[in-house]
Amino acid sequence: MSNSMILGIGALLALACGGAAANPQPAHYDIAILGGRVIDPETGLDAIRNVGIRGDRIVAVAEAAMTATTVIDASGRVVSPGFIDLHAHGQTVLAARMQALDGVTTALELEAGVLPVEDFYAQRADQGRPINYGTAVNWASARIAVLMNKSPQADISWFMQQFSNPAWQSRLATEPEVEQMAKLVQEGLDQGALGVGFLLGYAPGTGRKEYYRMTQLAARNSVPTFTHARFLSMLEPDSSFEGTQEIIATAAGTGAQVHIVHLNSISLRDIGIVSSMIAGARERGVRVTTEAYPYGAGSTGIGAAMFRGPDWRERIGGVTAGSFDVDGERLSEDELARLQREAPGTQTVLHFLDTTNPRDQQLLDQAVLFSGGVIASDGGDWTVAGEPLPPATWPLPEGAWSHPRSAGTFARFLRQYVREQKSLTLLAAIERITFGPAAIMQESAPQLRQKGRIQPGADADIVVFDLARITDNATYATPAQPSGGIDYVLVNGELLVAEGRLDTAVMPGRPMRNERR
Repeated sequence: MSNSMILGIGALLALACGGAAANPQPAHYDIAILGGRVIDPETGLDAIRNVGIRGDRIVAVAEAAMTATTVIDASGRVVSPGFIDLHAHGQTVLAARMQALDGVTTALELEAGVLPVEDFYAQRADQGRPINYGTAVNWASARIAVLMNKSPQADISWFMQQFSNPAWQSRLATEPEVEQMAKLVQEGLDQGALGVGFLLGYAPGTGRKEYYRMTQLAARNSVPTFTHARFLSMLEPDSSFEGTQEIIATAAGTGAQVHIVHLNSISLRDIGIVSSMIAGARERGVRVTTEAYPYGAGSTGIGAAMFRGPDWRERIGGVTAGSFDVDGERLSEDELARLQREAPGTQTVLHFLDTTNPRDQQLLDQAVLFSGGVIASDGGDWTVAGEPLPPATWPLPEGAWSHPRSAGTFARFLRQYVREQKSLTLLAAIERITFGPAAIMQESAPQLRQKGRIQPGADADIVVFDLARITDNATYATPAQPSGGIDYVLVNGELLVAEGRLDTAVMPGRPMRNERR
């Protein structure tokens, strides 16, 4: 039988079946997101497309018509990969829900990390999480365990409680002690930690050799490090510039992939020279990346080592007690002294830049817009009157407190730098909050190779938002306000947010671990 006869018979059969071959039916999916402005930073796609989802994966991105069990009309809105936060201290269900309303689908605790690592993953697997989660191993907790003979807990609040004892923050470790720390860090990596978190700024008396040795350990395990630089100061010696130099030199000497956290806050008003040094190192092949958040204030424990010493105020830029606030209230000198003495783990916001001043805003812009940088929140948990809220609390009480970055970092970034300032194209901005963070992690964490993308085969972590409406509503005075303009959030193919409302019945978040696990 000839080919022409086969084609002829096929055409007749198609006509007999109602012309299916001439007018094929649209493909059917579990979820179809139709008519949105689809952004895929890896390929550079920025066009009106339909997105078809089956199970937990994107299976089609096309102009062709689609049908689905669940249809989302994205006309006039942006369809983006889910936002990835590399610096999320808030690892409770409550914190994750607030981040989901800011478009975050993956939130990782990498600057600090935890110890024991297996406890972190086991607790979250047992409880469930609305968004994806993961952690680094906390070197500082290993240091406390060895030097102070304490059993660490996989909870950031346990670490904050250790501020009251400065011995682990200032004493040089002996060779056997460094070996014990290395053993604990290695155990964390064997249990799936995504890297090594170095809170050098909280233990500035740590030996340089110790830091180098631990970074060598990370390099041997092919995982990145995440470092809070040793110093917070514009004055030399012991300046933020020197702290950044140490990280870069250690990366060059070990070959490790290193990530410098919160470029904006660690640099203070020296952002220009510090960012220039990082850019130069990158140009010369050093494997260094960095991040920033779009706020002029940071947050930490009020008794941290960086707030001690005879000249710490001048080093940070002439701050006063009024530069600190707790629960939305600025402190007096007496209140600052009392909290540092009696409750050093108290969370405080430190205003290091006044972004109502155009010159200060320009400094912040330098960090946020750093070429090759990404955006990360450094957000935390929520409290009322200084006490942690029960993790299952929902909705967030009106009087709950945290730094506003815990609720609004990503919406604020898009509002300010895309819609208002027009400093970045939408494609470039989306890269900084999706594919950029995924690319930093994907060499060691296989799950991240399918995230931060809108393309067939990628995980269905997706955010649908209105660029004209997206905004942060959280303020320093009233931070417990979710972002606006984010209409849909999907995590691993499940609708977590629909028409701006969060579904508390679903827990689609999955653990992110290193490739060794």
